[in-house]
Amino acid sequence: MPKRFLRRVLPDHARVREHRALQFFGTLLHDPNLWHLNRRSAAGAFAVGLFMAFVPIPFQMAAAAALAILFRVNLPIAVVLVWITNPLTMPAIFFTAYKLGQWVLGTPPMVFTFELSWDWLITDMLRIWRPFLLGCFLMSTTASATGYVVIRVVWRIAVLLRLRERRIARLARLRRDRD
Repeated sequence: MPKRFLRRVLPDHARVREHRALQFFGTLLHDPNLWHLNRRSAAGAFAVGLFMAFVPIPFQMAAAAALAILFRVNLPIAVVLVWITNPLTMPAIFFTAYKLGQWVLGTPPMVFTFELSWDWLITDMLRIWRPFLLGCFLMSTTASATGYVVIRVVWRIAVLLRLRERRIARLARLRRDRD
């Protein structure tokens, strides 16, 4: 089930390989392990993609692709999962990261308004960077580990259910042939 579902929703490897943002990887994209879809590669790709989704850097897709190549996990899954943080979700996710970091550090709340400008980055971001980056790191590692474990467990359960169905079908055929 997970393998069929993922194959249906993921773009094919030729399209991903030809994406202009990933062209600088060159022939590294031709490694067949980056396109295999099995429990190990899917779980690893979820870990990489979810980790990079919460890292507040530009070009997250390229960083996720680099990590997928390094760890030899499924590249399309890793790159697609980065889009959990998109322009619509980013403010809420990064505010949550800040609040989490603030809670862990025990720092008092700072009043600030988010504004996408250099002036804001220079003034307000310099005041909140510690709790913000700590929160991003905690969210990244938690999401990564959780994604890895959940995919491994779901994949294993799906395989066991499929084996059980095959066993039941085989027993039914044996009974039918005996009668």
